[in-house]
Amino acid sequence: MELTTGAILRRITETPLSTAAHKLATIILDGIAWKDGYNGLERGTAAFTLAHLAEKMGVSRQHLTALLVELAASGLALVRWKPNGKFAPWLFRFGGHEAADAPPDVVSASGDTSLSRDSKNKTIFAGRIDIDAGSNVYRTPWADLIKAAKASLACWNVDTQVIWERFLAFNRARGNAAVPAGFLLGFMRRWRALPETKVKGAVHVEPKRAATLKEQELQRLISAAPSKNWQFHASDLCRLIGKAAYDARVIRVAEQFGCARFAAILAVHGYAVIASEISR
Repeated sequence: MELTTGAILRRITETPLSTAAHKLATIILDGIAWKDGYNGLERGTAAFTLAHLAEKMGVSRQHLTALLVELAASGLALVRWKPNGKFAPWLFRFGGHEAADAPPDVVSASGDTSLSRDSKNKTIFAGRIDIDAGSNVYRTPWADLIKAAKASLACWNVDTQVIWERFLAFNRARGNAAVPAGFLLGFMRRWRALPETKVKGAVHVEPKRAATLKEQELQRLISAAPSKNWQFHASDLCRLIGKAAYDARVIRVAEQFGCARFAAILAVHGYAVIASEISR
């Protein structure tokens, strides 16, 4: 679909839709950015929260969802995605018959130069990606685009094939068979290194010292009584043996194990649980 107001408006009027869906399509059209970077959007993209759309339409969220499904299934092929987190607006773009009807081998053809546009050193991904098209990125049209886009992103030093494989795995795990090409750029922008790929620091970490028998015994006593209930345990034990005897036990345990008072309190409670003086 040609990205002009007139072209999309003509397609909206020519597409058989319900009256409410026509209205929703024109509202989305009215919010489309026609210049890259306008309101932080790519050309041909609109941004709305569902609450805002529902308010402008005067319908419920449930009815709005049904209208969006109608537009997505129509010849307008409306696609929406949320690349910037849970509370960010949804991004919308009209697709059209060309993108919706193209078979997978055409969408992924290596000679297709319409999948991206370069403007002022900014690579824009367009079209759709078939997740099952192939695992070798160099047999798809996306290798050069990934290489160009990653230069200014956190994944600049990650192999193009690795980026592609993680993108495919990410979408397969979510049951996506095909996604807008913009998803790939968004995925790269939010790149996080896996633990095994992070560069190891040069700081030497001393191995943990093995716990002594005394420390092991203290830990055994502490774990016998859940620490989240320590105040209830203290109250029950004081009621049973008296406050003075309770304090004496705490002091004795602190001296025996050389630990802080709170650790000694937890150990006293654990010993009382083991001795069936109080319950867990």
